[in-house]
Amino acid sequence: MGSPPPESREVLLQRAQAIAGRPLSWIADRLGVEVPPDLRRAKGWIGQLLEAELGATGGPRAQHDFPELGIELKTLPVTPQGKVRETTYVCTAPLDGSMKATWEECWVRRKLNCVLWLPIAGDSATPPGNRIVGSPLLWQPSAEEEAVLQKDWEALSEMISLGELWQLDARKGIALQIRPKAASASDMTWMLDDQAEWVQANPRGFYLRTHFTQTLVDQNFSRSRSNTA
Repeated sequence: MGSPPPESREVLLQRAQAIAGRPLSWIADRLGVEVPPDLRRAKGWIGQLLEAELGATGGPRAQHDFPELGIELKTLPVTPQGKVRETTYVCTAPLDGSMKATWEECWVRRKLNCVLWLPIAGDSATPPGNRIVGSPLLWQPSAEEEAVLQKDWEALSEMISLGELWQLDARKGIALQIRPKAASASDMTWMLDDQAEWVQANPRGFYLRTHFTQTLVDQNFSRSRSNTA
């Protein structure tokens, strides 16, 4: 049984602050959830555990994790020294022509409009239950950050709309990139290619680069240190 939905941003942030410094096993015990020995067959376990603890109700539907508050929850795997370990998935990149035409309307912007970041400290050898929840950051992009994200999204979405999937590799984009998003290489979806022909391709997703999220972590930790100095 998880927590009820938080009635305000303040309540959500208080809940997140209350579990900062706790191992995931402590949260799992509170909720009566079994801790997997590793994440190879339980890749979404950490996110689902924290969603239950914090009262997220969005689930897998196309809405925010906290729909009443318009807030997205993102876990951020970091080393014990605070170095971001991997890119952050944002949302699916539609290849079938259904992507919104403008940045103002697109799901990437809505997803990133307000994010509760929760660093999860540990390395690949750390058992899931021993990984530690870090200090939360409730983040909204600055004008400069949004300008970079918008420029990346517009360039990437134009390549999708033109059917130039062969150009969509992980090197494109400064803060935002497109990468394969599928459980296996055999997963396929339909898209229009550059000859306006329907072809099958592996699903893709929008991801935030590690250097972008590393900046958020560094700025947050710097503020925390200066506030306690």
